[in-house]
Amino acid sequence: MNEIAKLKSEKSSMVDQKSIVPVILCGGAGTRLWPVSRKSYPKQFSKLINDKSLFQSAASICSGPEFAAPMVVTGDPFRFLVVEQLATMETLPTRILVEPESRNTAASVLAAALSLLESDPDCLMLVMPSDHVIAETDRFQNAVIAAAPTAMDGRLVTFGIRPTRPETGYGYLELAEGAKADAETPQTLARFVEKPNLAAAGKMVDSGRFLWNAGIFLFKPSALVEAFQEHAPETLAGVREAVQTAASDLSFTRLGSEPWARLENTSIDYAIMEKAKNLAVMPYHASWSDLGSWESVYNEVGKDASGNALSEHATAIDCKDTLLRSEVPGLELVGIGLEEMIAIAMPDAVLVARKSDSQRVKEVVERLQERGAKQATMFASDHRPWGHFESIASGNRFQVKRIVVHPGAALSLQSHFHRSEHWIVVHGTARVTVDETVQLLTENQSIYIPLGSVHRLENPGKVPMVLIEVQTGSYLGEDDIIRYEDVYSRQ
Repeated sequence: MNEIAKLKSEKSSMVDQKSIVPVILCGGAGTRLWPVSRKSYPKQFSKLINDKSLFQSAASICSGPEFAAPMVVTGDPFRFLVVEQLATMETLPTRILVEPESRNTAASVLAAALSLLESDPDCLMLVMPSDHVIAETDRFQNAVIAAAPTAMDGRLVTFGIRPTRPETGYGYLELAEGAKADAETPQTLARFVEKPNLAAAGKMVDSGRFLWNAGIFLFKPSALVEAFQEHAPETLAGVREAVQTAASDLSFTRLGSEPWARLENTSIDYAIMEKAKNLAVMPYHASWSDLGSWESVYNEVGKDASGNALSEHATAIDCKDTLLRSEVPGLELVGIGLEEMIAIAMPDAVLVARKSDSQRVKEVVERLQERGAKQATMFASDHRPWGHFESIASGNRFQVKRIVVHPGAALSLQSHFHRSEHWIVVHGTARVTVDETVQLLTENQSIYIPLGSVHRLENPGKVPMVLIEVQTGSYLGEDDIIRYEDVYSRQ
Protein backbone atom coordinates (compact mmCIF):
# COMPACT_ATOMS: atom_id res chain seq x y z
CA MET A 1 0.00 0.00 0.00
CA ASN A 2 1.54 3.37 -0.98
CA GLU A 3 1.78 6.22 1.52
CA ILE A 4 -1.22 8.16 0.15
CA ALA A 5 -3.42 5.06 0.23
CA LYS A 6 -2.21 4.20 3.75
CA LEU A 7 -2.93 7.71 5.04
CA LYS A 8 -6.36 7.67 3.45
CA SER A 9 -7.14 4.27 4.97
CA GLU A 10 -6.16 5.45 8.47
CA LYS A 11 -8.24 8.61 8.22
CA SER A 12 -11.20 6.79 6.69
CA SER A 13 -11.58 4.86 9.94
CA MET A 14 -12.50 8.15 11.62
CA VAL A 15 -15.71 8.51 9.61
CA ASP A 16 -18.45 6.12 8.60
CA GLN A 17 -18.57 4.88 5.02
CA LYS A 18 -20.43 7.31 2.77
CA SER A 19 -21.15 9.68 5.65
CA ILE A 20 -19.97 12.72 3.63
CA VAL A 21 -22.50 14.14 1.17
CA PRO A 22 -20.99 16.48 -1.45
CA VAL A 23 -23.22 19.51 -2.04
CA ILE A 24 -22.22 21.02 -5.38
CA LEU A 25 -23.29 24.59 -6.06
CA CYS A 26 -23.68 25.34 -9.76
CA GLY A 27 -26.25 28.08 -10.14
CA GLY A 28 -23.82 30.87 -10.99
CA ALA A 29 -23.69 32.66 -14.31
CA GLY A 30 -20.11 33.90 -14.31
CA THR A 31 -18.90 36.46 -16.84
CA ARG A 32 -15.16 36.64 -16.08
CA LEU A 33 -14.39 33.98 -18.71
CA TRP A 34 -16.46 35.58 -21.45
CA PRO A 35 -16.88 34.76 -24.35
CA VAL A 36 -16.71 31.04 -23.39
CA SER A 37 -18.72 31.57 -20.19
CA ARG A 38 -22.04 33.36 -20.55
CA LYS A 39 -25.30 33.58 -18.65
CA SER A 40 -26.93 30.95 -20.88
CA TYR A 41 -24.01 28.49 -20.50
CA PRO A 42 -21.65 29.44 -17.64
CA LYS A 43 -18.08 28.26 -17.17
CA GLN A 44 -18.83 25.36 -14.82
CA PHE A 45 -20.34 23.38 -17.72
CA SER A 46 -17.45 24.08 -20.12
CA LYS A 47 -14.36 21.95 -20.73
CA LEU A 48 -11.74 24.60 -20.02
CA ILE A 49 -8.87 22.47 -18.74
CA ASN A 50 -9.36 18.87 -19.92
CA ASP A 51 -12.02 16.54 -21.31
CA LYS A 52 -14.31 17.09 -18.30
CA SER A 53 -16.31 20.18 -17.52
CA LEU A 54 -15.51 21.95 -14.25
CA PHE A 55 -18.82 20.67 -12.84
CA GLN A 56 -17.95 17.10 -13.79
CA SER A 57 -14.51 17.49 -12.22
CA ALA A 58 -16.11 18.69 -8.97
CA ALA A 59 -18.34 15.61 -8.95
CA SER A 60 -15.36 13.35 -9.69
CA ILE A 61 -13.17 14.67 -6.92
CA CYS A 62 -15.93 13.99 -4.39
CA SER A 63 -16.42 10.32 -5.24
CA GLY A 64 -15.14 7.33 -3.33
CA PRO A 65 -15.98 5.03 -0.42
CA GLU A 66 -16.31 7.89 2.09
CA PHE A 67 -18.60 9.95 -0.12
CA ALA A 68 -22.28 9.56 -0.88
CA ALA A 69 -23.78 10.52 -4.23
CA PRO A 70 -23.78 14.31 -4.66
CA MET A 71 -26.60 16.72 -4.00
CA VAL A 72 -26.69 19.55 -6.54
CA VAL A 73 -28.14 23.04 -6.11
CA THR A 74 -28.68 24.80 -9.42
CA GLY A 75 -30.91 27.22 -11.31
CA ASP A 76 -33.81 26.35 -13.56
CA PRO A 77 -31.94 27.04 -16.85
CA PHE A 78 -29.21 24.54 -15.95
CA ARG A 79 -31.11 21.63 -14.41
CA PHE A 80 -31.02 19.44 -17.53
CA LEU A 81 -27.34 20.24 -18.12
CA VAL A 82 -26.66 18.91 -14.62
CA VAL A 83 -28.50 15.67 -15.39
CA GLU A 84 -26.85 15.29 -18.80
CA GLN A 85 -23.31 15.86 -17.54
CA LEU A 86 -23.71 13.57 -14.54
CA ALA A 87 -25.23 10.88 -16.79
CA THR A 88 -22.10 10.82 -18.95
CA MET A 89 -20.20 10.00 -15.74
CA GLU A 90 -22.77 7.34 -14.78
CA THR A 91 -23.45 9.32 -11.59
CA LEU A 92 -26.92 9.55 -10.08
CA PRO A 93 -27.36 12.49 -7.67
CA THR A 94 -29.16 12.08 -4.35
CA ARG A 95 -31.24 15.16 -5.15
CA ILE A 96 -31.19 18.19 -7.43
CA LEU A 97 -32.55 21.32 -5.77
CA VAL A 98 -33.72 23.98 -8.23
CA GLU A 99 -33.55 27.60 -7.09
CA PRO A 100 -36.41 29.75 -8.42
CA GLU A 101 -33.88 32.59 -8.76
CA SER A 102 -30.36 33.35 -7.59
CA ARG A 103 -30.07 34.33 -3.93
CA ASN A 104 -26.32 33.73 -3.46
CA THR A 105 -24.73 30.99 -1.37
CA ALA A 106 -26.33 31.55 2.04
CA ALA A 107 -29.78 30.47 0.86
CA SER A 108 -28.60 27.64 -1.40
CA VAL A 109 -26.34 26.02 1.22
CA LEU A 110 -29.01 26.32 3.91
CA ALA A 111 -31.62 24.75 1.59
CA ALA A 112 -29.29 21.77 1.11
CA ALA A 113 -28.75 21.51 4.88
CA LEU A 114 -32.48 21.51 5.63
CA SER A 115 -33.06 18.93 2.93
CA LEU A 116 -30.34 16.67 4.37
CA LEU A 117 -31.75 17.03 7.87
CA GLU A 118 -34.86 15.29 6.56
CA SER A 119 -33.12 12.52 4.63
CA ASP A 120 -29.70 11.99 6.27
CA PRO A 121 -29.42 13.97 9.53
CA ASP A 122 -26.24 12.22 10.72
CA CYS A 123 -24.18 13.01 7.63
CA LEU A 124 -21.56 15.65 6.99
CA MET A 125 -22.13 17.99 4.07
CA LEU A 126 -19.17 19.01 1.95
CA VAL A 127 -20.07 22.27 0.20
CA MET A 128 -18.21 22.58 -3.10
CA PRO A 129 -18.26 25.28 -5.79
CA SER A 130 -18.61 23.73 -9.23
CA ASP A 131 -16.12 25.97 -11.03
CA HIS A 132 -12.81 25.37 -9.24
CA VAL A 133 -9.79 23.35 -10.38
CA ILE A 134 -8.47 20.83 -7.86
CA ALA A 135 -6.01 18.61 -9.68
CA GLU A 136 -4.91 16.22 -6.93
CA THR A 137 -7.93 14.14 -5.93
CA ASP A 138 -6.16 12.03 -3.29
CA ARG A 139 -4.71 15.02 -1.47
CA PHE A 140 -8.03 16.83 -1.44
CA GLN A 141 -9.94 13.79 -0.18
CA ASN A 142 -7.31 13.26 2.51
CA ALA A 143 -7.86 16.86 3.67
CA VAL A 144 -11.62 16.34 3.79
CA ILE A 145 -11.29 13.11 5.76
CA ALA A 146 -8.82 14.75 8.15
CA ALA A 147 -11.34 17.55 8.77
CA ALA A 148 -14.27 15.18 9.33
CA PRO A 149 -13.80 14.53 13.09
CA THR A 150 -13.73 18.27 13.78
CA ALA A 151 -16.91 18.74 11.74
CA MET A 152 -18.53 15.79 13.52
CA ASP A 153 -17.88 17.63 16.80
CA GLY A 154 -20.17 20.42 15.59
CA ARG A 155 -17.67 22.94 14.27
CA LEU A 156 -17.97 24.73 10.95
CA VAL A 157 -14.87 23.84 8.93
CA THR A 158 -13.74 25.99 6.04
CA PHE A 159 -10.85 25.11 3.74
CA GLY A 160 -7.96 27.50 3.27
CA ILE A 161 -5.43 27.41 0.45
CA ARG A 162 -1.82 28.18 1.25
CA PRO A 163 -1.14 31.30 -0.88
CA THR A 164 1.55 31.24 -3.54
CA ARG A 165 1.44 34.97 -4.34
CA PRO A 166 -0.26 38.20 -3.27
CA GLU A 167 -3.75 37.92 -4.80
CA THR A 168 -6.41 40.62 -4.77
CA GLY A 169 -9.13 38.44 -6.30
CA TYR A 170 -9.57 36.19 -3.25
CA GLY A 171 -10.75 36.66 0.31
CA TYR A 172 -8.38 35.54 3.08
CA LEU A 173 -8.58 33.55 6.31
CA GLU A 174 -6.49 34.69 9.27
CA LEU A 175 -5.22 31.92 11.50
CA ALA A 176 -5.52 32.29 15.26
CA GLU A 177 -2.44 32.74 17.42
CA GLY A 178 -0.53 29.46 17.53
CA ALA A 179 -2.30 27.93 14.54
CA LYS A 180 -0.10 26.59 11.75
CA ALA A 181 -0.61 27.21 8.04
CA ASP A 182 1.18 23.97 7.14
CA ALA A 183 -0.80 21.75 9.54
CA GLU A 184 -2.42 18.51 8.41
CA THR A 185 -5.40 18.92 10.75
CA PRO A 186 -8.00 21.68 11.25
CA GLN A 187 -6.72 24.84 12.93
CA THR A 188 -8.42 27.61 14.90
CA LEU A 189 -9.57 30.47 12.69
CA ALA A 190 -9.33 34.08 13.86
CA ARG A 191 -11.36 35.83 11.19
CA PHE A 192 -12.42 36.19 7.56
CA VAL A 193 -10.78 39.02 5.59
CA GLU A 194 -12.39 40.67 2.55
CA LYS A 195 -10.48 40.90 -0.74
CA PRO A 196 -7.49 43.17 -0.02
CA ASN A 197 -5.54 45.61 -2.15
CA LEU A 198 -2.17 44.49 -3.48
CA ALA A 199 -0.10 46.01 -0.67
CA ALA A 200 -2.24 44.43 2.04
CA ALA A 201 -2.22 41.09 0.22
CA GLY A 202 1.58 41.17 0.10
CA LYS A 203 1.83 41.76 3.83
CA MET A 204 -0.61 38.95 4.60
CA VAL A 205 1.24 36.46 2.43
CA ASP A 206 4.60 37.46 3.96
CA SER A 207 3.26 36.99 7.49
CA GLY A 208 2.52 33.30 6.89
CA ARG A 209 -0.66 33.57 8.99
CA PHE A 210 -3.19 33.87 6.18
CA LEU A 211 -4.77 31.41 3.77
CA TRP A 212 -6.89 32.00 0.69
CA ASN A 213 -10.61 31.47 1.27
CA ALA A 214 -11.55 28.60 -1.05
CA GLY A 215 -15.30 28.75 -0.42
CA ILE A 216 -15.30 25.04 0.49
CA PHE A 217 -16.95 23.95 3.75
CA LEU A 218 -17.56 20.82 5.82
CA PHE A 219 -20.12 20.63 8.63
CA LYS A 220 -23.12 18.79 9.98
CA PRO A 221 -26.44 20.04 8.60
CA SER A 222 -27.65 20.61 12.17
CA ALA A 223 -24.59 22.73 13.00
CA LEU A 224 -25.27 25.03 10.06
CA VAL A 225 -28.97 25.34 10.91
CA GLU A 226 -28.05 26.25 14.50
CA ALA A 227 -25.69 28.94 13.18
CA PHE A 228 -28.46 30.42 11.04
CA GLN A 229 -30.83 30.31 14.02
CA GLU A 230 -28.35 32.43 15.98
CA HIS A 231 -27.05 34.81 13.31
CA ALA A 232 -29.65 34.93 10.50
CA PRO A 233 -33.03 33.72 11.79
CA GLU A 234 -35.02 35.53 9.10
CA THR A 235 -33.08 33.73 6.38
CA LEU A 236 -33.64 30.43 8.18
CA ALA A 237 -37.39 31.02 8.34
CA GLY A 238 -37.59 31.93 4.64
CA VAL A 239 -35.48 29.02 3.41
CA ARG A 240 -37.34 26.57 5.65
CA GLU A 241 -40.62 27.74 4.12
CA ALA A 242 -39.14 27.35 0.61
CA VAL A 243 -38.07 23.78 1.44
CA GLN A 244 -41.41 22.92 3.03
CA THR A 245 -43.32 24.23 -0.03
CA ALA A 246 -40.97 22.58 -2.54
CA ALA A 247 -42.54 20.58 -5.35
CA SER A 248 -41.30 17.53 -7.23
CA ASP A 249 -40.79 18.06 -10.96
CA LEU A 250 -39.53 14.99 -12.82
CA SER A 251 -36.27 14.18 -11.00
CA PHE A 252 -35.93 17.70 -9.58
CA THR A 253 -37.05 19.39 -6.36
CA ARG A 254 -38.26 22.93 -7.03
CA LEU A 255 -37.93 25.17 -3.97
CA GLY A 256 -40.95 27.33 -3.17
CA SER A 257 -40.77 30.47 -5.30
CA GLU A 258 -42.69 32.93 -3.10
CA PRO A 259 -40.65 32.52 0.10
CA TRP A 260 -37.47 32.27 -1.97
CA ALA A 261 -38.14 35.62 -3.63
CA ARG A 262 -38.30 37.34 -0.23
CA LEU A 263 -34.83 36.13 0.81
CA GLU A 264 -31.88 38.47 1.11
CA ASN A 265 -29.23 38.08 -1.60
CA THR A 266 -26.17 37.32 0.51
CA SER A 267 -23.23 34.94 0.79
CA ILE A 268 -22.75 32.31 3.46
CA ASP A 269 -19.51 34.05 4.44
CA TYR A 270 -21.34 37.28 5.27
CA ALA A 271 -24.43 35.67 6.79
CA ILE A 272 -22.70 33.09 9.00
CA MET A 273 -18.97 32.53 8.70
CA GLU A 274 -17.86 36.04 9.60
CA LYS A 275 -20.01 35.88 12.77
CA ALA A 276 -19.86 32.29 14.02
CA LYS A 277 -17.58 31.37 16.92
CA ASN A 278 -17.31 27.60 16.32
CA LEU A 279 -15.09 27.90 13.24
CA ALA A 280 -12.06 25.90 12.15
CA VAL A 281 -9.94 26.01 9.02
CA MET A 282 -8.44 23.02 7.24
CA PRO A 283 -5.21 24.09 5.47
CA TYR A 284 -4.88 22.67 1.96
CA HIS A 285 -1.40 22.63 0.46
CA ALA A 286 -1.89 21.30 -3.08
CA SER A 287 -2.76 23.12 -6.28
CA TRP A 288 -6.09 24.96 -6.48
CA SER A 289 -7.62 27.66 -8.68
CA ASP A 290 -11.06 29.21 -8.93
CA LEU A 291 -10.47 30.02 -12.63
CA GLY A 292 -11.51 33.59 -12.05
CA SER A 293 -9.84 34.99 -15.15
CA TRP A 294 -8.31 33.95 -18.45
CA GLU A 295 -4.89 34.47 -16.88
CA SER A 296 -5.75 31.77 -14.31
CA VAL A 297 -6.80 29.46 -17.16
CA TYR A 298 -3.43 30.13 -18.81
CA ASN A 299 -1.69 29.16 -15.55
CA GLU A 300 -3.51 25.80 -15.41
CA VAL A 301 -3.00 24.47 -18.95
CA GLY A 302 0.03 23.03 -20.76
CA LYS A 303 2.40 25.31 -22.64
CA ASP A 304 4.99 25.04 -25.40
CA ALA A 305 8.68 25.90 -25.05
CA SER A 306 7.92 29.61 -25.45
CA GLY A 307 5.27 29.62 -22.75
CA ASN A 308 2.33 29.67 -25.16
CA ALA A 309 -0.90 27.86 -24.29
CA LEU A 310 -2.58 26.82 -27.54
CA SER A 311 -5.83 25.07 -28.36
CA GLU A 312 -6.17 22.56 -31.19
CA HIS A 313 -7.02 25.19 -33.82
CA ALA A 314 -4.51 27.84 -32.69
CA THR A 315 -1.04 28.65 -34.06
CA ALA A 316 1.62 30.89 -32.50
CA ILE A 317 4.44 32.43 -34.59
CA ASP A 318 7.15 34.28 -32.65
CA CYS A 319 4.81 34.53 -29.65
CA LYS A 320 5.71 34.30 -25.98
CA ASP A 321 3.66 33.60 -22.84
CA THR A 322 0.40 33.93 -24.77
CA LEU A 323 -2.97 32.14 -24.57
CA LEU A 324 -4.61 31.39 -27.94
CA ARG A 325 -7.88 29.42 -27.97
CA SER A 326 -10.17 28.75 -30.89
CA GLU A 327 -13.39 27.17 -29.64
CA VAL A 328 -14.67 26.63 -33.19
CA PRO A 329 -13.63 23.60 -35.30
CA GLY A 330 -12.67 24.94 -38.68
CA LEU A 331 -11.79 28.40 -37.39
CA GLU A 332 -7.99 28.78 -37.24
CA LEU A 333 -6.65 31.37 -34.81
CA VAL A 334 -3.12 32.64 -35.55
CA GLY A 335 -1.00 34.97 -33.44
CA ILE A 336 2.19 36.62 -34.72
CA GLY A 337 4.68 38.39 -32.46
CA LEU A 338 2.40 38.46 -29.43
CA GLU A 339 3.66 38.56 -25.85
CA GLU A 340 1.66 38.25 -22.63
CA MET A 341 -1.63 38.28 -24.58
CA ILE A 342 -4.87 36.31 -24.60
CA ALA A 343 -7.06 35.73 -27.67
CA ILE A 344 -10.26 33.68 -27.46
CA ALA A 345 -12.33 32.98 -30.61
CA MET A 346 -15.96 31.83 -30.50
CA PRO A 347 -18.41 31.54 -33.43
CA ASP A 348 -20.00 34.90 -32.62
CA ALA A 349 -17.40 36.81 -30.57
CA VAL A 350 -13.63 37.26 -30.19
CA LEU A 351 -11.75 38.54 -27.14
CA VAL A 352 -8.22 40.01 -27.41
CA ALA A 353 -6.51 41.49 -24.34
CA ARG A 354 -3.32 41.66 -22.35
CA LYS A 355 -3.14 38.90 -19.74
CA SER A 356 -2.75 41.55 -17.06
CA ASP A 357 -6.13 42.99 -18.05
CA SER A 358 -7.99 39.68 -17.97
CA GLN A 359 -9.83 40.66 -14.77
CA ARG A 360 -11.53 43.42 -16.77
CA VAL A 361 -13.56 41.04 -18.93
CA LYS A 362 -16.59 41.78 -16.77
CA GLU A 363 -16.44 45.35 -18.14
CA VAL A 364 -16.77 43.92 -21.65
CA VAL A 365 -19.98 42.12 -20.75
CA GLU A 366 -21.41 45.25 -19.16
CA ARG A 367 -20.57 47.32 -22.25
CA LEU A 368 -22.14 44.76 -24.59
CA GLN A 369 -25.28 44.65 -22.45
CA GLU A 370 -25.56 48.43 -22.66
CA ARG A 371 -25.48 48.11 -26.45
CA GLY A 372 -28.07 45.35 -26.41
CA ALA A 373 -25.69 42.82 -27.97
CA LYS A 374 -27.02 39.29 -27.45
CA GLN A 375 -23.45 37.98 -27.30
CA ALA A 376 -23.20 39.45 -23.79
CA THR A 377 -25.30 36.64 -22.34
CA MET A 378 -26.36 34.20 -25.06
CA PHE A 379 -24.49 31.63 -27.11
CA ALA A 380 -24.96 31.05 -30.82
CA SER A 381 -25.60 27.46 -29.71
CA ASP A 382 -28.65 27.12 -27.44
CA HIS A 383 -28.76 24.06 -25.15
CA ARG A 384 -32.12 22.44 -24.40
CA PRO A 385 -33.16 19.29 -22.47
CA TRP A 386 -33.48 17.36 -25.74
CA GLY A 387 -30.20 18.57 -27.33
CA HIS A 388 -29.19 21.89 -28.83
CA PHE A 389 -29.55 24.16 -31.83
CA GLU A 390 -27.55 26.91 -33.44
CA SER A 391 -28.45 29.63 -35.89
CA ILE A 392 -26.59 29.23 -39.19
CA ALA A 393 -28.02 32.16 -41.12
CA SER A 394 -30.77 34.73 -40.69
CA GLY A 395 -32.26 37.68 -42.52
CA ASN A 396 -35.53 39.49 -43.17
CA ARG A 397 -38.33 36.92 -42.61
CA PHE A 398 -36.08 33.84 -42.57
CA GLN A 399 -33.73 31.90 -40.30
CA VAL A 400 -31.75 28.68 -40.79
CA LYS A 401 -30.90 26.46 -37.80
CA ARG A 402 -28.93 23.28 -37.22
CA ILE A 403 -30.79 21.13 -34.67
CA VAL A 404 -29.30 18.15 -32.80
CA VAL A 405 -31.64 15.83 -30.85
CA HIS A 406 -30.32 13.25 -28.35
CA PRO A 407 -31.23 9.57 -28.83
CA GLY A 408 -34.66 8.92 -27.34
CA ALA A 409 -35.35 12.64 -26.81
CA ALA A 410 -38.34 14.63 -28.06
CA LEU A 411 -39.25 18.27 -28.53
CA SER A 412 -42.57 19.46 -27.14
CA LEU A 413 -45.85 19.14 -29.05
CA GLN A 414 -46.19 22.73 -30.23
CA SER A 415 -47.40 25.26 -32.77
CA HIS A 416 -46.44 28.77 -33.92
CA PHE A 417 -48.44 31.90 -34.66
CA HIS A 418 -46.00 33.63 -37.00
CA ARG A 419 -43.76 31.12 -38.77
CA SER A 420 -43.74 27.98 -40.87
CA GLU A 421 -40.84 25.52 -40.95
CA HIS A 422 -39.12 23.17 -43.36
CA TRP A 423 -37.10 20.28 -41.88
CA ILE A 424 -34.36 18.36 -43.71
CA VAL A 425 -32.83 15.36 -41.92
CA VAL A 426 -29.06 15.13 -42.48
CA HIS A 427 -28.14 12.43 -39.93
CA GLY A 428 -30.11 9.76 -38.12
CA THR A 429 -33.85 9.18 -38.06
CA ALA A 430 -36.65 11.57 -37.08
CA ARG A 431 -40.20 10.74 -36.03
CA VAL A 432 -42.30 13.73 -37.07
CA THR A 433 -45.85 14.55 -36.01
CA VAL A 434 -47.79 17.14 -38.05
CA ASP A 435 -51.39 17.47 -36.87
CA GLU A 436 -52.83 13.93 -37.18
CA THR A 437 -49.98 12.48 -39.28
CA VAL A 438 -46.94 10.69 -37.83
CA GLN A 439 -44.08 9.54 -40.07
CA LEU A 440 -40.41 8.56 -40.01
CA LEU A 441 -37.84 10.56 -41.96
CA THR A 442 -34.29 9.41 -42.67
CA GLU A 443 -31.26 11.16 -44.15
CA ASN A 444 -31.96 13.45 -47.13
CA GLN A 445 -35.73 13.38 -46.53
CA SER A 446 -37.66 16.54 -45.66
CA ILE A 447 -41.07 17.78 -44.53
CA TYR A 448 -42.94 21.09 -44.47
CA ILE A 449 -44.64 22.35 -41.27
CA PRO A 450 -47.37 24.88 -42.18
CA LEU A 451 -47.98 27.90 -39.98
CA GLY A 452 -50.31 26.98 -37.11
CA SER A 453 -49.88 23.20 -37.44
CA VAL A 454 -49.44 21.24 -34.23
CA HIS A 455 -46.17 19.37 -34.57
CA ARG A 456 -43.48 17.44 -32.75
CA LEU A 457 -39.96 16.20 -33.51
CA GLU A 458 -38.56 13.03 -31.89
CA ASN A 459 -35.41 10.93 -32.20
CA PRO A 460 -36.40 7.24 -31.95
CA GLY A 461 -32.89 6.05 -32.82
CA LYS A 462 -29.71 5.30 -30.88
CA VAL A 463 -27.51 7.99 -32.48
CA PRO A 464 -27.93 11.77 -32.40
CA MET A 465 -30.35 13.05 -35.02
CA VAL A 466 -29.33 16.17 -36.94
CA LEU A 467 -31.56 18.25 -39.14
CA ILE A 468 -31.57 21.62 -40.84
CA GLU A 469 -34.58 23.82 -40.10
CA VAL A 470 -35.57 26.69 -42.37
CA GLN A 471 -38.00 29.12 -40.75
CA THR A 472 -39.98 31.72 -42.69
CA GLY A 473 -42.48 34.23 -41.34
CA SER A 474 -43.15 37.66 -39.93
CA TYR A 475 -41.65 36.90 -36.48
CA LEU A 476 -39.00 34.27 -35.69
CA GLY A 477 -38.37 34.73 -31.96
CA GLU A 478 -38.08 31.77 -29.61
CA ASP A 479 -41.11 32.99 -27.67
CA ASP A 480 -43.43 32.30 -30.63
CA ILE A 481 -44.33 28.88 -29.31
CA ILE A 482 -47.41 27.25 -27.78
CA ARG A 483 -46.67 23.99 -25.94
CA TYR A 484 -49.42 21.38 -25.64
CA GLU A 485 -47.35 18.52 -24.24
CA ASP A 486 -43.78 18.45 -22.97
CA VAL A 487 -41.93 15.53 -21.40
CA TYR A 488 -39.64 18.02 -19.65
CA SER A 489 -42.47 19.90 -17.89
CA ARG A 490 -41.42 23.27 -19.26
CA GLN A 491 -43.94 26.09 -19.05
